[in-house]
Amino acid sequence: MDVKTLVKITSRAWSLNVLALMHGGMPGRQALLLSASGAGRTALAHSLGHLVDLGLLEKNPGHGHPLRPEFRLTPEGEEAAKIADRIERAVPKSSDRALLRRSWTVPVLAVSQEPRYFTQIRNDLVPITDRALSQSLRQLQAHHWLRRKIDTSTRPPRPLYQASNAGERIRRAVGLGAR
Repeated sequence: MDVKTLVKITSRAWSLNVLALMHGGMPGRQALLLSASGAGRTALAHSLGHLVDLGLLEKNPGHGHPLRPEFRLTPEGEEAAKIADRIERAVPKSSDRALLRRSWTVPVLAVSQEPRYFTQIRNDLVPITDRALSQSLRQLQAHHWLRRKIDTSTRPPRPLYQASNAGERIRRAVGLGAR
């Protein structure tokens, strides 16, 4: 999966969770997904619609009600669901999964295999704003998913960021490989 696709998928809070649940065999009915994910009805509906728009889910013809359709994974969705399942499994604590639902968490970790400067990360994640990246970096550091080190060989000294602990497991689960 490339970074642009990852950014699109993670732009809705429950998209990764829905894909992981469906990869695990959960039927694509809204009531079941709602119960298993813990999402709100509206948030889940937006995530399902988003995944349909991306071509990762499709309505299952002949199943469900027109107002409550059943969904199934497309072939592209199967691949994305495998990755989403690996990402979810990389975070064993359910309390940490809230951080996974934030838009930029997974993309920032995905591009942080090696020590990277703020501008390098921002350039890899083109639509991200400086403020969103700063907030994401702070939150990931607070959870110890990202390590910050000061590079004193430059003038002025600049921080370098690299995935660590659960952040490194998530980065490996995405599977972008070496940059």
